[in-house]
This record gives sequence, structure tokens and C-alpha cells, in this order.
Amino acid sequence: MEDRAEIRARLLEKANSLPLRPGVYIMKNSAGAVIYVGKSAKLKNRVSQYFQNSKKNIKTEKMVASVHDFDFYLCDTEMEALTLENVLIKEYYPRYNILLKDSKSYPYIKVTTGEDYPRLVMTRTRAADRAKYFGPYSGAGIAYNIIDTLCKSLGIPNCKRRFPEDIGRERPCIYYQIGQCMGTCRKGASKEDYDAAIDAALRVLGGDFDLAKEELSKRMYRLAENENFEAAAKCRDSIAALDKISERQKVVSSPKADQDVVALYSDDKCSVISVFYIRGGMLVDKDEFVYSADEIVEAEELPTFLCGLYSARAYIPREVLLADTVDADSLAALAELLSEKAGRKVSVHTPQRGELRSLCGMVRDNAREKAAKFAEASEKDNKMLQKLAALLRLDAPPARIEAYDISNLGREHITAGMVVAENGKLKKKDYRSFSIRTTDGIDDYGAMREALSRRLAHLADGEGSFSKRPDLILLDGGAGHVGTVRALLAELGLSIPVYGMVKDEHHKTRALTDGEHDISIAREQSVFIFIYSLQEEVHRYSVGRMDHAKRKTLTHSVLENIKGIGAAKAKKYLKAAGGLAKLKTASGGEMAQMGIPAKDALAIAAYFADKREKKGN
Repeated sequence: MEDRAEIRARLLEKANSLPLRPGVYIMKNSAGAVIYVGKSAKLKNRVSQYFQNSKKNIKTEKMVASVHDFDFYLCDTEMEALTLENVLIKEYYPRYNILLKDSKSYPYIKVTTGEDYPRLVMTRTRAADRAKYFGPYSGAGIAYNIIDTLCKSLGIPNCKRRFPEDIGRERPCIYYQIGQCMGTCRKGASKEDYDAAIDAALRVLGGDFDLAKEELSKRMYRLAENENFEAAAKCRDSIAALDKISERQKVVSSPKADQDVVALYSDDKCSVISVFYIRGGMLVDKDEFVYSADEIVEAEELPTFLCGLYSARAYIPREVLLADTVDADSLAALAELLSEKAGRKVSVHTPQRGELRSLCGMVRDNAREKAAKFAEASEKDNKMLQKLAALLRLDAPPARIEAYDISNLGREHITAGMVVAENGKLKKKDYRSFSIRTTDGIDDYGAMREALSRRLAHLADGEGSFSKRPDLILLDGGAGHVGTVRALLAELGLSIPVYGMVKDEHHKTRALTDGEHDISIAREQSVFIFIYSLQEEVHRYSVGRMDHAKRKTLTHSVLENIKGIGAAKAKKYLKAAGGLAKLKTASGGEMAQMGIPAKDALAIAAYFADKREKKGN
């Protein structure tokens, strides 16, 4: 077997034989799993650097120490390499690559300008309609807050009533009475006032506060000249409201600027990529992406990161500023790719001086501050895990904790939920649920055994979250659950600490149990809060997955999988039997008493007998 020095020499020789052409390289571990994907304008130079004895940061050195072999793809251009790299990262989700956390569809504010009375609504999709879209925003809460502020400030109705259909049908609501709605639902309400308010909202959402105020001022003076003082006063109030809104938005660039500013801060504890979204010269939103010490985050990774970012965000600004120096070829490839996606020119560059350089510095400071807060929070989590390890007499603080709970609805829809915490933080992408197959009736111990046996069977997979060995297993239950799982671990030859999360008579977390003794956690507040939140989370998740299974059977019964039985028959037979559980074990005679014809009874009995036989195997 090769030692590490021999592997490194072999890989360096292979890397030195690569051509000086653009391409993508794929690093693999000894199990053949992809652990890192990268690109380069000159493959030979880039890949050979990994295996030379030059100084590397801790993250890169750790990745290189795991590489057993690599593959590569040659490309004609760096843009082609950048595109392929992004595709391969999404395909393999390599351990050491930076990925967008919690991939999501971003919210937009939609103004339904195709309607007679346009509305402001939050949406996550952009349709090819006559509406106008603003954003995207980093969270739905931000979008809703902006909508609420604009509607209350400008008097735009934000209720479920639709106009003109609902005009005059009901009395105005409380928001009209307290001056936060213009009362469009009233008979004789001014359509012109409504249109002016929507126009002002459009101006504000586009970042043009001054023009919105100017148009409202003109309207106010015109109304005052016509002695319509009440409407003029509303315009005055709207102008004052716009001033308050604009005060909340920090002016950071030139009035017409349409920019995203990206900065990276990295140290041994974590890395943070901070993105500021500037529209009309004002900072309207920001995103902060935090990466652990294991993920390789360097300036050269930013083009790949931005490809992923803008594939999730429908809008691409006219200018992307990078605080970090990236090679010119990569910037040109990224600009070409983004321009193609946006359908217009997108400039990507690193400012060297002046106000834009200062702006980049501000974003980098933001990333540094976020990293400091992350490090502080991580230190607290580490101390909590150390206290937990001391209480349970573990050899080391548990980095990966898996918690399990069983939920059921009578004898049906028995579901086990598994939630995961890594380094003291919930890791939702590793959550899993198990539909219990082999347990007949209400048997929590049997259900827990099945769930853990199915989960632990994947430890040898070599990749994926199930291949990660838990440092601690927590069960929502007492001594019986702990004994059941410990017996299973002994059969499998595994040594993993197992404890039960015990609840008091009020169904609140009381202690942990090793199966024989209760271990109080009340005096260690940080440990108590962590265990309590973990127990609540696994219960919430398992109940949610069980409810999901229940809803599925309400719309589609397993009986419909049997030839000759449709939705109507399935509903009738389930009602006659009083539930699926009775049908599973009913004899032909019992089904006849339920009014089920012999042909269907025979088919039902054969179907479930086949299911039981397969489970037995």
C-alpha cells in the first residue's frame, strides 16, 4: 500500500503531465468520492501546486491530504471551464467546495401594474406578465416589512379586498380610521389618489426617493390651489413618510448605482462572504455566507460562488464589485457568463482606488465583523459541548449528535424522525425520516430499533451524510429505548454513546438517562437549553413527517395500488373496515362480512401477504 509521500509524488507526476489549457479538475479520496472540484486557465500549473511542498493554508492542506487521485476535463475557454465547474459542484456537492447555504428561491416585491388597482405582494417567482418586480431580497421578512411600510406610509390598501369589485361593499376598516389607508373601498374614493400612491411606491422601490417626493409635492400644491386641502394634507403626510423610509436606507454610492459588492474574509476558524446589494445608490439588502474551517474559501473561488449566487437570483445588476483580487481571465469569464444570463452587459471588476475601493473596504469590514460574531458563538457552543461531554463522561465533545423520536397515528403512519446537530448547530439538510415497515401495532421500541438499524447500515457508504458516524445518539424516551438501541449497537459491533431524553410530568425535558441512572442537566443552563431545543425539534420534525404521510393517504390509499380498486372503492372499504390496519390482517370471511366482494377481498389479501413476505426476506 502506498504511503502519503508516494501518493503525493504520483499525483505530482500526473499533474505535471497536464496541458497548459483551461479545464476543470476533480479531486477524489481513496473511496472514489469527489471531495473537491476546481477550474483553471492553465491546468498544469494549478493542479501541480497542490502536490508541491509549497506552503498552503490549513484548509487546502487538509483537502490535499485526502486526495488519492484526480480526473480532469479540458475546455476551450475559461468561461466554458467556469460553467462546467459550476455544473459539477452541483452534481457532486464536494465536501471542500463552498456551496450556497440552504439553497432557496429569493423573494421579490411584485407590483401588479397590469391591474386597474395595482397591489404590492411578495412572490418567489418572476412571471412573464405585465407586473413590475423589485429585489430579490435576502429574506421574506425584509420584503414583507418593505411592503407594510410603503402601504402604511402611502395609504395603499394592504387587505384582501379587490378593487374595483369591492368598492362600496363594506365599511372601511380600522386602518382607514387611524390614517394608514386611503380607504379605496369607500364609494367615491379617488382613483387618482390611488394611482399617485402606487406611482410613488414604484419610484421608492426603484430607489428614486427624490423623484417620488417631487411628484407628490407637485400634486400637493396642485390640490391646495384647488382648495382640496384634505387630499393635499395626505400628500404632505406621504412626503414625510418617504423621508422616514429614506433615512433607514444608507446611501453608499452614486444616485444611479446598480451594484452588488462582494468581499471575502477568511481566518483559521471560518470564512465569510459578504454581499451588499445597492440599488439607486442605496444599500437595500445584504447577504452573509458563513463557511466552516473545513471548506476552502479563497479569492479564486469567488467567480464560482457568484455563478451559484446568480443562478438562484433572477436579477443581475449592471456592476459587480469584488473587494478581492481575482485573475483577469476569471473576471472576464464571469462577466461574459453573467452578461449572457442578464441579456445585457454586466461589468465585473476590482476597484483599485477612490470611493468604490472604500465601499469594498466597508463590505470587507462587515464580513470580518460577521466572522468575529461567528467565532464568539462557536466558542460558546464549544464550551456547551465540553460541559455536555463532562456530564456524560464522553472522551471528547460530540461534534455530530443525532436525535430520534417516534410519532404515530394509532397503528398507522408510524414515523421515526432524525435531526442532526453539528458543532452545536442544527444541520437541517441532514434531517431524515423513516416510515416504519416491520413493526405491527404500537411498538415504539421496535420502531426505534428499525429506524436506527436502517440508518446505521449506511455508515460504510463512504459518502453522503449517512456515512458520517454520530458521536452521540439521543433518543426521545427513557430506559427502554436506550436498552433497545444499545442492544442493536452491540449486535452491529458499534460503540456509540446512547442516552435518552427524559421528560417530566409536564412533558418538559428533565434529564438524560443512560438506561440505569438519570443525569440531571438543570444546573448547566447552556446544556439544558441545547437538549431542550433538540428534543423539541426532533418531536416537531417527526410529527410533521407523520402528518405528511397521513395527508398522502387521505388523497391516495395504498388500496388503489391493487388492480381493480379505485379511489371510490378504497374509501368505501377503508370505512367498512374501520382503518387500513384491520384490512391488512383480515381473512376472506371477515372481509365478506364487511361487504367486500370475494374478488376484491382475494386481491387485497394477496397484496398484503406479498408485502409481508417481502418484509420477511
